[in-house]
Amino acid sequence: MMKSIVVFCGSSSGNDPEFQILAKELGNAIASREARLIYGGAKVGLMGCIADEVLAKGADVIGILPRFLSIKEVAHEHLTELLIVENMHERKTRMFELGDAFIALPGGFGTLEELFEVVTWAQLGLHQKPIGVLNVGGFYDPLLAQLDHMVLNGLLKQGNRDMIMIDSTVDGLLAKMEAYQPISAKKWISDLDQV
Repeated sequence: MMKSIVVFCGSSSGNDPEFQILAKELGNAIASREARLIYGGAKVGLMGCIADEVLAKGADVIGILPRFLSIKEVAHEHLTELLIVENMHERKTRMFELGDAFIALPGGFGTLEELFEVVTWAQLGLHQKPIGVLNVGGFYDPLLAQLDHMVLNGLLKQGNRDMIMIDSTVDGLLAKMEAYQPISAKKWISDLDQV
């Protein structure tokens, strides 16, 4: 049951209007499912866009912001709850603890780092929560090609690659995530002939 959805996304809006359109659509879908949004706590960029949409629809939004960013006046002032944490590591830990599922919208280094941390934890068998990528206008196509390249070169198992659900539409992605059946994790350290 996805009642708390963590969204990783840019603190910038990017230069494609579709990014904001899909962020709002995802926010609307989260609210319509009576779920709550867990996100990075900022009022700017795609982060602020999705938070504003969820709040406008009357659903809860919990932001998690490191103290050094709260000092820079990027904190969203109208959230259901804003948690101020000491650093980026604590932010990701709190997001993980509060979330039932994770979705990446377009973003930069921070978005990728957050996405790949939860994927790595899933690969290691530390959780079985669904992980999705909203591939707006093919934004993530080069990254997905890199993942396939890693599988082709024997550095990533296809089953682990498939843990990341991908769709270009909000409804399509959420349907995949709601139907997600986790793969059974092997003992990865003793499985030395596999990757």
